[in-house]
Amino acid sequence: MNIEEFRDYCLAKNHVTESFPFDEETLVFKVAGKMFALAGLEYHPATVSLKCDPEKALELREEHDEITPGYHMSKIHWNSVIIDGNLSHKLIRELIDDSYNLVVKGLTKKQKKEFGFKS
Repeated sequence: MNIEEFRDYCLAKNHVTESFPFDEETLVFKVAGKMFALAGLEYHPATVSLKCDPEKALELREEHDEITPGYHMSKIHWNSVIIDGNLSHKLIRELIDDSYNLVVKGLTKKQKKEFGFKS
C-alpha cells in the first residue's frame, strides 16, 4: 500500500479529518477530533503510526518485522507500521480499522451522539 492509498482509506471513514498540526511532514488523521493515525511523509519506506490494543500490539510486533513500537508515541498503545513493504493491504486496512474503532470506542456518550456513532 502506498501513502496515497493509506490516505484515501483513512479519509473514507466517517467524520475523519486530516491536518498537519506538528509540522509540514507529519500528516495526522483524526476522528471526532482525536488522533487515530499519523503518516510521516518524509519516511522511505512509507511508515505510519496507528493506535492498537496493547496485547495485540505486542503480538503484531512479534509476528511482523514491519511493525514496531510507535515512534515518538506511547510504545504501549501505538505501533509504527511500514505500509509499502511485505504487509498485505488487507492487514494494513485491518490495522487502520482497529485504530479508528479504538478511538471511536473511547469517545464519550455525548461525542458519540453528536457524531452519530452508536453507544
